[in-house]
Amino acid sequence: MKMKWLALFLGTSLALAACGGNDDAADKEPAKNSETTTAGAGDAAKIYENKCSSCHAVNLEGGVGPNLTKVGSRLSKADIEKVIANGQGAMPKAIIQGKEASMVAEWLAEHK
Repeated sequence: MKMKWLALFLGTSLALAACGGNDDAADKEPAKNSETTTAGAGDAAKIYENKCSSCHAVNLEGGVGPNLTKVGSRLSKADIEKVIANGQGAMPKAIIQGKEASMVAEWLAEHK
């Protein structure tokens, strides 16, 4: 009986550890002045990883969503921004908005 309780405790602990950990550190950082700092491709890649990779995969090879490894050869930055804003197929609209959407669209447009 003790082994069952131990297994239940460990299993629950692992599940909670894997699902938890909402890191709000980004929310606590002071806002940066967009005139004095420019976002790099690393920022766009992080946004993509956090918002898009669950469907399009971290390596852009697709999964639930289509393959994006060469999306820039098919779509311009403006076209990609429209897809992000309006959604397409099973993709919901406005998963990313504003400057973040523009950054990700520019980053994806470079993938040719």
